[in-house]
Amino acid sequence: MSVGVLPVGDAGAPVADRARGAAAPFLSRCRFPDASSGPVSLAVSGGPDSVALMILARAAGLQGTVIHVDHGLRPGSAAEAPAVAAMAASLGFGFECRRVRVGPGGDLEARARRARYQALPAGVLTGHTMDDQAETVLLNVLRGAALDGLSGMRPGAGASGRGPAVGRPLLDLRRRETAGICTEAGFQPIQDPTNTDPRFRRNRIRTEVLPLLGDIAGRDLVPVLARQAELAAADVELLDELASAVDPVDVRSLRAAPPALARRALRSWLRSPRAGGGPEAHPPSSAELGRVMQVVDGTRRACQITGGRRVSRRAGRLTLSVDGGDA
Repeated sequence: MSVGVLPVGDAGAPVADRARGAAAPFLSRCRFPDASSGPVSLAVSGGPDSVALMILARAAGLQGTVIHVDHGLRPGSAAEAPAVAAMAASLGFGFECRRVRVGPGGDLEARARRARYQALPAGVLTGHTMDDQAETVLLNVLRGAALDGLSGMRPGAGASGRGPAVGRPLLDLRRRETAGICTEAGFQPIQDPTNTDPRFRRNRIRTEVLPLLGDIAGRDLVPVLARQAELAAADVELLDELASAVDPVDVRSLRAAPPALARRALRSWLRSPRAGGGPEAHPPSSAELGRVMQVVDGTRRACQITGGRRVSRRAGRLTLSVDGGDA
């Protein structure tokens, strides 16, 4: 595997100088925290987007630690950590490798994602791009995740009260731009073969669905979907504020609220850490919320939702158990 820092262009120029030159045209479109706010953590797989994240963060004057998560799902994945460590060191960042275990079972993509975020610290910066945003919106449409799903990923800690546990400063950049930044800075990222594996739904969205929709629409739909996500996110924040007056575990409060706000309160509760969710948990699907609302209405005593969770009703209040224990 050939990865790392390459002597592109002027081999005598310091790596940081090349990085600044490659990053300069794009920094105004990034949403990095102010360098004076202290050190940051960067989630870096070693692919083009996360390597560009390192380059751009260095050019923005940030200091901190690069964190590489090894899922152990591919032969040879352990060899990627030293390559990422070398790239991080060349830019002046510290480095940590965190290994996680993803057991056998269905929905490998989602379980690997959960394990990855559990291993990362709060506030970590990731290299998600506008292309990732468009794919996420379409994936959430397939899941029936309603307005929360249409709002996609947020760039940073939001005003919704459950603000993301991660920052995504590159959501205004395209994937082709992050690849170009790596080349210009003299870095050769790791190419992960699972990114083209059609077993994973996101890859089929990327290679089949988005190109087909673009062909039908006669234009590039990635900026269109990203803009729709931004507009939906503003509506979500307003609805979250209104729904904050509804007690999501009190049946009487839920029944008295307009149905849209009751569902909103339940959705926020089910994504909260106390309910076995978390800021990076997928929004509950419309079908799941429908089952929970049946528990609220008394038409069923309990229901199952994702994550091995069970919602039931006791003495006018909703309770939730996770894998047999109380949440």
